Amino acid sequence: MSRPSTADLTKLTDSDITEKIDGIRRELFDLRFQKATSQLTNTHRFKEARIKLAQLLTVQNQRTRANSSS
Repeated sequence: MSRPSTADLTKLTDSDITEKIDGIRRELFDLRFQKATSQLTNTHRFKEARIKLAQLLTVQNQRTRANSSS
């Protein structure tokens, strides 16, 4: 999974960002479940998913702040 650039994320619509955030949160839940049942082999997926989630949440927060200050 390659990291998307911030410019790519800003091109997404609000609904796309929300869907991606929900999907990554679901993925993190599944990864935690796999880790608990000793089925997880690629532990680096945790870090990648957390970074992507943080990027999406940052873009979402920037948009909400920009809309509320206008």
